[in-house]
Amino acid sequence: MKVSVYIATSLDGFIARKEGELDWLPGSDGEPVFDSEGDDFGYSAFMASVDALVMGRNTFETVLSFGEWPYEKRVIVLSRSLQQLPDNLPNTVELRCCDPQEITDELRESGVSGLYIDGGNTIQQFLNAGLIDELIISQVPVLIGSGIPLFGPLSKDVKLSHVETTSFKNGFVQSTYQVIK
Repeated sequence: MKVSVYIATSLDGFIARKEGELDWLPGSDGEPVFDSEGDDFGYSAFMASVDALVMGRNTFETVLSFGEWPYEKRVIVLSRSLQQLPDNLPNTVELRCCDPQEITDELRESGVSGLYIDGGNTIQQFLNAGLIDELIISQVPVLIGSGIPLFGPLSKDVKLSHVETTSFKNGFVQSTYQVIK
């Protein structure tokens, strides 16, 4: 199973403002984002490569604020504080309270071959557990000064191999890295 991250950051490395606001991020209103040539920055191709998505509670609550549920794939929300999911979600969304290794093992055993990890804390937990295989990071040409960083403290260095970098006409720069294990 390939475990991947696909995420955008500000140029100074933040995934959201301190209170989770995404007003600086194109598409934060839930509408798809395309560059001037109609490219969605590889998002559709990436989503076609994954079978399931694991996200944390904060990311889940942000996605809920977009209105209509955007995912047709299986989504596992990891949370220690949520007790139940809203009734209006599809039955492909489930709530779990477990560690990254446990959910990864379960998904691998169930036949998932591509797993998308989303949300700052969740990404950090999966990195610390050594479970991330690939990072696709799009830098948005904006400095927001402070906020929630993509990366936090790690239990050890995570060595990466650069795969490719693509720059887009709107100023986005997307880099793909493989985690060296």
